Amino acid sequence: MASQATSAATSTTASTAGDARGETRRGGVADHEPHVPLLFTSLPPIIDGLATPTSTIQDATVKEVLPYLGGAAGRLDYNDLGVPRLMREKHAAFLRKNLGALPAPYIGADASRPWILYWCLAGLALLGEDVSSYRPGLVETARTMQNRSGGFGGGHGQTSHLATTYAVVLALAVVGGEEAYEVIDRRAMWKWLCSLKQPGGGFQMAFGGEVDVRGAYCASVVISLLRLPLELSPDSPAWTPEGTTTLFTNLAEYVQLCQTFEGGISGQPNAEAHGAYAFCALGCLSILDAPHRSILRYLDVPRLVSWLSSRQYAPEGGFSGRTNKLVDGCYSHWVGGCWPLIEACLNGPEGGGAAALPAAKQSLYSREGLIRYIMCCCQDESKRGGLRDKPGKPSDAYHTCYVLSGLSSAQHRWTLDLEDPQTQVPGGLLKWNVSPCTEGEQVFGEGDRVLPVHPIYVIPQGKVDAITEYFGKKSGF
Repeated sequence: MASQATSAATSTTASTAGDARGETRRGGVADHEPHVPLLFTSLPPIIDGLATPTSTIQDATVKEVLPYLGGAAGRLDYNDLGVPRLMREKHAAFLRKNLGALPAPYIGADASRPWILYWCLAGLALLGEDVSSYRPGLVETARTMQNRSGGFGGGHGQTSHLATTYAVVLALAVVGGEEAYEVIDRRAMWKWLCSLKQPGGGFQMAFGGEVDVRGAYCASVVISLLRLPLELSPDSPAWTPEGTTTLFTNLAEYVQLCQTFEGGISGQPNAEAHGAYAFCALGCLSILDAPHRSILRYLDVPRLVSWLSSRQYAPEGGFSGRTNKLVDGCYSHWVGGCWPLIEACLNGPEGGGAAALPAAKQSLYSREGLIRYIMCCCQDESKRGGLRDKPGKPSDAYHTCYVLSGLSSAQHRWTLDLEDPQTQVPGGLLKWNVSPCTEGEQVFGEGDRVLPVHPIYVIPQGKVDAITEYFGKKSGF
């Protein structure tokens, strides 16, 4: 698959006539109008007559995106199905620039340095770029962010935080190699995570900080990628004299408490459902056990599917993050990335499990709609490059990474290897299989396919395999 994607990356400069999708048109000019389904070129079939500030902004958004979806806006090259090419080199150049010296206004984002590193490196990897050349610089930078007490802060001298630790660990996994892996003080990391583990099952984001579903996901990602022991240190707030409590004890039960009356997932119990929290919950549960066991056991799947489905809008085709909110390119991942885990949940050996839910024989969302929104509306067609929230918004590293991740998820189909012995063991390291999604009509050329992103860890599959294999061979710290 990697070689296929690399080949695809080199073919993006091929002539338009050789594209499987036929003719292209630039800036809305062509010999004929592209074939775009009416769903993506018409006003919503149902419009609420009650005007509110929310509905007014929504109407304005629809009017702004319709010309892009119809192939009549911007400086994009549209194929005969009304979908532009992926401006691969422009987006890669944008990410490479963000890995260099940033202008003065970025000083306000100093504590987000780990995130910028992750967003840029993961985005470049998804575009098929070799990011190993960034390893020496990342290694030196990561060392300055690591605290002796464990974990990584946003920069030198800053307090360790689960979010920035998650970002640094993923960035090191993306560049790969022993030099990058060995930067991480695993013993200190384990002790620090033990100090964040709470008696109620969840994790604090930082020592003395908030407990939420982000902590559940970030902690489970770090623990599983680094193959850390699950036993708690005696000074952990969650430790019990019997020694039966582990880092994962009651974590699924905590996630369960975060499902709301709408069916979505909130950051904390009794709060508002949000798309990013839904992904965090599903990702965490899919690390604790196989999705067809853990998700079905701890979440009301039909209500969650209903809520997630309601996040995809027409005519936009993209996802919103909350009820009555606008579409945003980043939710191409945060909501779009939920579907592979939901589908794996429904396609387990029990055929939907104890709830007797039907298997997901076809996609549970419109892949075409999401791809159209990403390719038509999220690409910054100016010299700047990068990907964005929507037309009229500037591109940035955050949206570039997560829009590409959502595109990857929409272009590929992931299935859990149910025959693998590890999958059959609760808490085992799951093996996933990936293939290009061939369902329905493919509206993009093969040169516009990006690398497959792991459905749980949001980095390429090979990067996950390499780091877990490396630490899996260690007998201790």
